[in-house]
Amino acid sequence: MRQLHRLIVLASAAAVAVVAAPAYGQTPPDKAAPAPAQDTTDSGFKRTPAPADAYVYIGWPNDGEVIHTTHVHVWFGTRNFGVAPAGTNKPNTGHHHLLIDTALPPLDQPIPHDKNHLHFGLGQTETYVDLPPGTHTLQILMGDADHVPHDPPLMSKKITIHVRATETPVAEAH
Repeated sequence: MRQLHRLIVLASAAAVAVVAAPAYGQTPPDKAAPAPAQDTTDSGFKRTPAPADAYVYIGWPNDGEVIHTTHVHVWFGTRNFGVAPAGTNKPNTGHHHLLIDTALPPLDQPIPHDKNHLHFGLGQTETYVDLPPGTHTLQILMGDADHVPHDPPLMSKKITIHVRATETPVAEAH
């Protein structure tokens, strides 16, 4: 099953020609150190090393933000770390996963793919999510080529937002 998942990830990554590059506005390091060998966890999955100075953040919305629509724009980024499509094995890169209203998954296994764990395996750095009115939490967790969190894991601060639907239905024309 893991092989099938890997083939699907590699096939989808090959379908998109995206060049891995440092996050927008970042200056590449003077000397890129070669990545050490991956560590194997007790679960058998390899964890890709991450630089100690790398971090991940949610740029919008802000923690505590009141959003007046259920169609919420979210953008996210990295510092001292590049974004690359799933299936790309390049040192100091990975792709975003948006965790909505959930705790962190096990950090030594592939990140689940469901309504609470959204994958951005093409290297996307923003999205729109439809959230019902209420209070919600958002967090970014970076995954390596195989969707496994890095070592150490690169995750944003968990933020809380408040969705207040103020849209009014359009009146039917007579």
